[in-house]
Amino acid sequence: MPAFYKEWFYRAKLSLMATVITKPQPRPIVFVGENSSLKLCDTISRFGLKKILVVTDKPLVELGMLEGTQAALRERGVECQLYDGVLPDPTQQVVDDGIAMLRQHQCDGVLAFGGGSSIDAAKVIALAAGNNCKAADCIGANKSKHPALPLFAIPTTAGTGSEGTFIAVVSDNVTHHKDGVIDARIIPRAAALDPVLMTGLPPHITAATGMDALTHAIESYIGTWETDDTNFYGLAACKLIFENIEEACKNGQNLAAREAMALASFYGGLAITNALVGYVHAVSHNLGAKYGVPHGLGNAMVLPHVLELLKESAAAKLAEIAVYTGLGDKSEGENALAQKVIDKVWALNAAIGIPKTTDVIKEEDIEELVDLALKEGSGYPTPRFLERDEALGLVRSLRAA
Repeated sequence: MPAFYKEWFYRAKLSLMATVITKPQPRPIVFVGENSSLKLCDTISRFGLKKILVVTDKPLVELGMLEGTQAALRERGVECQLYDGVLPDPTQQVVDDGIAMLRQHQCDGVLAFGGGSSIDAAKVIALAAGNNCKAADCIGANKSKHPALPLFAIPTTAGTGSEGTFIAVVSDNVTHHKDGVIDARIIPRAAALDPVLMTGLPPHITAATGMDALTHAIESYIGTWETDDTNFYGLAACKLIFENIEEACKNGQNLAAREAMALASFYGGLAITNALVGYVHAVSHNLGAKYGVPHGLGNAMVLPHVLELLKESAAAKLAEIAVYTGLGDKSEGENALAQKVIDKVWALNAAIGIPKTTDVIKEEDIEELVDLALKEGSGYPTPRFLERDEALGLVRSLRAA
């Protein structure tokens, strides 16, 4: 199929998808600030829930980070059942194990406590439990017939913004290919953005998750499904991250910087819920599936490369980001302002320790990685489609010599 017709075909398919994805979606009640997680516990207790499945990972349990939340829920008459089996990029089996525990203990609600993996797993657990099915049955768009169990979220990283989105990502048990669950019923009822719970994050995780949030903000803004709402949240997230990520990495105890990053992550999540993402995610997802590259780190490494490739097509929108965030003045012209945003991303990566390359990429895998990334990217509302040689050059530039 000639390139022109191929792009027209995919754009037509995207237009049909847009009628579903870009509809206004419900938003969670959000508590923000120091010890806001305790306010969320008050809200959970007022829903009349008796026993809640707390979905998290073992490292957070071992650090004792859940003790305060569990104690607060129990004081308010809500029993907790802990499921700490979540791993990075959770598989369908991880989700199914959580569903089995929920049913065994007859839980009537779900609380996600952790990063994006825990929140995504909790989302699918709540949806599958409400529909008496398994994780695999939820994959795709709007597969549910019944509401999810009441779902709540306490993010402990500032990156995915999953606490505000109707998307969850789960991986195949064998191939680790990432699949999406897209359903408005998985948006949490309420969430707490508590900076106190984020002060212990090490700098490298703060950096990677923060750049993940920036990727959401920028890709949603320069894509073709932007709305007034997504633009509002995308710009706000960019400004918050540009101004706070270095401080959050250098001084993890700074609650103001942590809170700003948590808000930026949430805003980025709201933006991508309707505007979706782009080629940065397409490449990063496949690096994660093939080699286990953490999602935030993959996004951080790939982001400036994609922006360089899309600079001409996205110049007007990148220029708006530059002006809004104080990187330049409108009189400088779109191309110069667009380059300032790209330069800022490169500079942030350098300042917070994001590597330019990785030694996990094998030359013999690059063709397949590119094919998969281009296929995934064709499903996103990107400013333009990348050529295959551009994508090949991008992936090769990430490979350590």
